[in-house]
Amino acid sequence: MSQLRLPLGLPEAHETEFLVGESNARAVHQLEHWATWPVMSALLVGPRKSGRSLLARIFASKSGGRIFDDADRAKETDIFHAWNEAQQERRPLLIVAEAAPPVWDVKLPDLRSRLAASPLLELGPPDDTLMPQLIERAFEKHLLHAKPDVIAWVAKRIERSHVAILRVADALECEIGQPFVDLRSARDTRGEWSHNRNGRSLGP
Repeated sequence: MSQLRLPLGLPEAHETEFLVGESNARAVHQLEHWATWPVMSALLVGPRKSGRSLLARIFASKSGGRIFDDADRAKETDIFHAWNEAQQERRPLLIVAEAAPPVWDVKLPDLRSRLAASPLLELGPPDDTLMPQLIERAFEKHLLHAKPDVIAWVAKRIERSHVAILRVADALECEIGQPFVDLRSARDTRGEWSHNRNGRSLGP
C-alpha cells in the first residue's frame, strides 16, 4: 500500500492523498511514466468516488500537464481542441471520465479516433487491500472511530465500490449517535447499508 499526495498544505490529508492498491496501481504507473505515452494525451476512467479527479490533479501537479475533468459531460469540440493543443505544445493532457468509449458515447468521429489512439488508464473497484483502508478513511472523514476488526467485518459485508463505502459511513454517522463504532452498532445498523444496488443482502 502506498500513497500519492498533492504538494498542497491543505488541512485534511485524506483530501490530498490517493491510496494506491492492486486495483489502481497500473494506472498510477502509467501516469508516472507519461513520457512513454505514444501521444501527449491519455484517458483516465474510473467509477464514481474512485479518486480519479484527485489522481488527475496529482498528475498535473507533478508533470506540469493539464487535465480535462468530467470530459464525458463536456463539449466534444472542446476536448478535441485540447487534445490537438497537447500534441502541438508537447504538454501532457489527461482526459478524465467515468467510462471510456463506447460506454461514453462520443459522437464526433475525429474525437473518437483521437481517444482510441490515447492510452487508457483504468481505476477498478477497490481490492481486498484497499477496502479496509478506504473504510477507515471514510470513517475519519465522518469523525467515526473503529477498531480494525470492526472495519474488516464491515468490509466483508458491503458492495465492493467506493460509493458503498461512503454509504456505510453516512449511515453509521446518522444512526449510532456517537463517534465510536463497535461490532454491535455496526450489526444494529447493517440494514441501512449492507445491501447492493439490487436490494439483496451481502452477508450475515
